[in-house]
Amino acid sequence: MVEQALGDRPLITDNLDELLKILPERLRSQINTHPQCHQLIEVVMDLGRQPEARFPEQADYISPDPISREDLDYCIERVSHFSGDNRAGIERTLHRISAMRNRQGEIIGLTCRVGRAVLGTTEIIRDLVESGRSILMLGRPGVGKTTALREIARVLADDFLKRVVIIDTSNEIAGDGDIPHPAIGRARRMQVARPELQHQVMIEAVENHMPEVIVIDEIGTELEAAAARTIAERGVQLIGTAHGNRIENLMKNPTLSDLVGGIQSVTLGDDEARRRGSQKSILERKAPPTFDIAVEMLERTRWIVHEEVANTIDSLLRGRPPHPQVRTISEKGKVTITHELSPTPNLEPTPIASAPSGWRSSGRMQPVPAPAVSTPAQSDRNEFQRLLDTSLQQPDPYGNLLHYTAGPNGEDLPLQVYPYAVSRSQLDQVITTLNLPIVLTKDIDHADVILAVRSHLKHHSKLRHLAKSRQVPIHTIQSSTIPQIARGLHRLVNMDDPSTPELVDLTLLTGSSSDDEMEALEEARLAVEQIVIPKRQPVELLPRSASIRKMQHELIEHYRLQSRSFGEDPNRRLRIYPA
Repeated sequence: MVEQALGDRPLITDNLDELLKILPERLRSQINTHPQCHQLIEVVMDLGRQPEARFPEQADYISPDPISREDLDYCIERVSHFSGDNRAGIERTLHRISAMRNRQGEIIGLTCRVGRAVLGTTEIIRDLVESGRSILMLGRPGVGKTTALREIARVLADDFLKRVVIIDTSNEIAGDGDIPHPAIGRARRMQVARPELQHQVMIEAVENHMPEVIVIDEIGTELEAAAARTIAERGVQLIGTAHGNRIENLMKNPTLSDLVGGIQSVTLGDDEARRRGSQKSILERKAPPTFDIAVEMLERTRWIVHEEVANTIDSLLRGRPPHPQVRTISEKGKVTITHELSPTPNLEPTPIASAPSGWRSSGRMQPVPAPAVSTPAQSDRNEFQRLLDTSLQQPDPYGNLLHYTAGPNGEDLPLQVYPYAVSRSQLDQVITTLNLPIVLTKDIDHADVILAVRSHLKHHSKLRHLAKSRQVPIHTIQSSTIPQIARGLHRLVNMDDPSTPELVDLTLLTGSSSDDEMEALEEARLAVEQIVIPKRQPVELLPRSASIRKMQHELIEHYRLQSRSFGEDPNRRLRIYPA
């Protein structure tokens, strides 16, 4: 047994000598004399090839002679039985021996992986472990997911005195044999006869042994994902790992996406799509996530923590980058928590087409015929995958690419904007300065959207009728000033700050040209923007008819505020409440 403790760094315990005992003498002696012996990761033995020892930074051949059948048999005789997943172990150790077989089922290769119990690895997320919320660990193979899982089980059982049951399918968490490895502390271990029965043992553990915490390694099938959800809904804390490097990988994996809530395609109505400023076909989260917290183990000392998986998934589906925690731990054991911010885009000039290129003028509204061999189910899957790829499209780590996906109603960019009562010189200045994918047009037939000053639009019923007949949405700004123009154009290309109230198109709410309706909505808008939101005070509006009050209610919902009608007709009116 080797124990290593350096200052305040984690205590590393292994039984390297037990693993070396199963190797032929000529290989054992070479590894024992290697300068990086105690950093050994695995020994690879393939029939007819030179044996290889792998270390963190290099891989070395440890014998000039190729591996023979006798060498493989020597190792196989000294390990336990290989299970259905072609894995075996050494009793009372954490080492794992994995086999490769030929078509006849004979073993032709072995991977002898060193298992180490590393105490202290959970300090980086100890507060999350203590919270009682379910945690999902993600990361590439070899980054230490199983090691962290083992240490979390020990901490919960020994330090927090919880009833912990480990579902140990491959005996990798608690070692081979009937007696579990001491690294799991007081936690109990349930072995699985065959890998395909893991989901049944998960349910059995909850029903028979009353655990407060279930620890699962490698959730990889739909049945296991469903079992995990069943356990979580019974109030049991789940600690598990899944196949995937980042949370985006799970979203794209139809088998495991249920762990983060599942993804479904939703078709919005015209009014709702216009209100959201999105395409009609969008993706939404199907259900609450099975795991409350997701941890992406990028390196052994640097982990990305998504404290609210639901919020992360919703942000990614809307094309907004999440802002998770970045946790690092120093050699002295000090944990540092920062927040990962989206990279700053490199604002290179956006090429602007000289000719009109809007989706109406270019004729791109014509439907594209589907391939003759495509079935409806295949088309749905392809569209779902396209939407998911679009939602997850983000700038690269250096900010060299800036992706504009679509305008407010799914139009292609650059966006064709028809300005009304807005200074064209100021518009050009804002578009150039902010590098926005927008082209101004003087022809309303080529326009994707109309940008107008609200006070001027109120008295221009002809423009409202024209926009309605051509189905061109109208976006309004309060005045023709640089800040208002910049804010309005940002919203047109979906680059607005989500913390600011949404600009509301009053004409879309009225559906007609009634001056009384426009006046009532303008009154409600001014009350919200000048009193309710900035001063956080309730406001009562003037008495209105039932139909106009309904429009005012809808307008106030755009600002995510509440309103109530009170009084008796003809003096019944609205009261708007601050958030």
